[in-house]
Amino acid sequence: MKDRLNRFGISGSTLKLIAVITMLIDHTGATVLRSITRLPEVTGNAALRNTWVHIYNLSRDIGRLAFPIFCFLLVEGFLHTRSPRKYAGRLFLFALISEIPFDIALKGSWFYPDKQNVYFTLLIGLLVMMAIRWLTDNGTRRLLLCVLPIAAGMLLAAWIDTDYSYKGVFLIAVLYLMRNSRLYQCIGGAAAISWELPAPIAFIPIYFYNGKRGISLKYFFYWFYPVHLMLLYVVNTWGMPILERLLFSA
Repeated sequence: MKDRLNRFGISGSTLKLIAVITMLIDHTGATVLRSITRLPEVTGNAALRNTWVHIYNLSRDIGRLAFPIFCFLLVEGFLHTRSPRKYAGRLFLFALISEIPFDIALKGSWFYPDKQNVYFTLLIGLLVMMAIRWLTDNGTRRLLLCVLPIAAGMLLAAWIDTDYSYKGVFLIAVLYLMRNSRLYQCIGGAAAISWELPAPIAFIPIYFYNGKRGISLKYFFYWFYPVHLMLLYVVNTWGMPILERLLFSA
C-alpha cells in the first residue's frame, strides 16, 4: 500500500493547493457572495434569492475542507522541520500580518479583538505538539501527561477565540498523536472534525498523501492567506457596484 501511495499519491504541494482553493471559495462566499444575497435585486425576488443563498451555502460547504488539510500539513511540517522554534516564529509573524486583513474582510472592522485569525490556531497547535514531543523525548510515554499541554492549548484558543478555537487545537493534537498510522490518523481526524460537516471529506485526499514535498512554494502559501483576504475586502467594498451591474443589468 505504501509503495502505491508513493507512486500514485498526492504530494504536499497538491494538498496545499486543494486547501488554498477551497479556502478561497469559502472566503469568497463569506464576503462577496454574502453581500450579493443582500442586494435589493436579490432580496426582492424569492427565486433569485434562493439561488444565490444556495450558491453561498455551497461555497461555505466546500470551504470546510481547507482547515483539516492545513492541520494535517502543520503536523507534517512539524515532523520534518529542522527548527520548530523558527517554524513557530513564522506562524506568529503571519498571524500578526493576517490579523487586520482577517478583521476587515470577515468581521467588517479594522480592529476586532473578539476573534483571532486561523494562524493563531495553528501556532497554538504547533506549541502543543512541541510540548508533547518534549514530554515523550524525556522518557515519559504516558498519554495522560500529554493531556496537560492539549488542555492548555485548547483553553488558550478558547480564551482568545481563535478561528476554529479549541476544536481546531484538539484536531491538531489528534492528528499528531495518531501520526504513526495514516488510516487511524484519518479516521481520528474525521471524527474530531465531524461537528462541522462536510469537513471529514478532506481526509480522503489526505489519506493519499505520498509523503513527498512536491513543488516548493512555501512563502506563497504563507502569504496567500492575508493577501487573498485583502483582495476580497477590496472587491466586496469597492467592486460590488460593478458586480451588481454585471449580474443584474438588463
